Amino acid sequence: MNYQNLTGQVIEPKDPDYDEARSIYNGMIDKKPSLIVICKNTEDVVNAVNYARKNNLEVSIKGGGHNGAGLSLVDDGLVIDLSEMKGYDIDAQAKTIRVDPGFTLAEIGIITSEHGLYLPFGINGTTGISGLTLGGGLGYLSRKGGLTIDNLSECKVVLANGDVVTANEDSHPDLFWALRGGGGNFGVVVSFEFKLLPVATIYGGPMIWEMDDAEKTFRFYEDFTDTDNHDLYGFYAFLTVPPAAPFPEEHWNKRVCGVVWNYTGPLEKAEAVFRPVREKTNPIIDFVGEMPMQQLNTLFDDMFPKGMQWYWRAHYMNEVPAEALDINIKFGKAIPNVHSTTHFYPIDGKVHEIANDETAWANRGVRWAQVIVGVDPDPENAQRITDWCKNYYDELKPYAANQGAYVNFMMNEGQGRIKSSYKENYKRLVDVKTKYDPDNFFHINQNIKPS
Repeated sequence: MNYQNLTGQVIEPKDPDYDEARSIYNGMIDKKPSLIVICKNTEDVVNAVNYARKNNLEVSIKGGGHNGAGLSLVDDGLVIDLSEMKGYDIDAQAKTIRVDPGFTLAEIGIITSEHGLYLPFGINGTTGISGLTLGGGLGYLSRKGGLTIDNLSECKVVLANGDVVTANEDSHPDLFWALRGGGGNFGVVVSFEFKLLPVATIYGGPMIWEMDDAEKTFRFYEDFTDTDNHDLYGFYAFLTVPPAAPFPEEHWNKRVCGVVWNYTGPLEKAEAVFRPVREKTNPIIDFVGEMPMQQLNTLFDDMFPKGMQWYWRAHYMNEVPAEALDINIKFGKAIPNVHSTTHFYPIDGKVHEIANDETAWANRGVRWAQVIVGVDPDPENAQRITDWCKNYYDELKPYAANQGAYVNFMMNEGQGRIKSSYKENYKRLVDVKTKYDPDNFFHINQNIKPS
């Protein structure tokens, strides 16, 4: 079939590799696009955008395919697949890297680690850089280096009309502002340029306690991480001990609580920094020690292979009063399987040093982004993990900081939720959307509608 100047690898439903090409991390999603275009370069992206616009096809953008709501796919439309665009340039002396949009975090970490450098981004190496960045980018280095968008210096973008523009502080600064947290609403980013941090070996890893110690350890964690030391980071979790080595067999499948730590300060001080944690909390499992930053950032990748069932819910928290902590403990004890969990990601340190209106990401004043994740390899258990997740979220809703959530953790939850997530920045985002995408060509996302 003649696709009118459509380039890249074009995959149709009749092709043998169609099902693999339309598969993403969330196995609950079963969308059937009419066309998938696997792009190799910017020209392929431009041609795909122009083809879709001229043929009135809905478009989705697929990078790493990690989006929980399945927004990287579209039924009966065209998927612009960026996963094979993997060119890069690194300047170790200037501590910068330019990357194409197809990279995963693990792949970028391999490149930067060779130079003793690292980019603040998420906690799973299988996540794609594109969606993570455009939604904000919370992770192990947030306290030390800010969000991923706080380290973004330039983007090259294919707009809805097919034009290619460079967005930075001097060129299209309104677009650059919106791209830093506003998601995929404004165009297809075909190149990101980031600043890097000098981080190589860290002191970190998981530390786990009995569920009966949850109240004591969470309060200790609150106080211990309420510090100006930006080298100290940890996210708190309720989880199930995996039934495999290196976890001690006597704790396999036990519902527990824990913290995954990341200390980036002087390694000779690390033992002293963590001495009060160990002495006052008595962990039953302690895997905290020296390791490469890259090892920490990929530590849990093998537990979450592509194709499992996923259901997410999330909110922001300022405080966790006794009643809210009791709810967390109740649902922590009822975690449905070894893959499901909840995490409290700190929003502090460098993240707090940037004002809410400096980027589209509008929740810099809150204390935590909490995500509740139901995950299971068996489709028969999809409803079970969904119900656990929804019920957990509903009971905690009265204690949330606002009605919004971190957009990278949201399902399809309605326009009101999106507006609440961007708070006072929403109107400005609408103005940018109206300027660069007045027809809402890019709408398979957490959508900001043009006026």
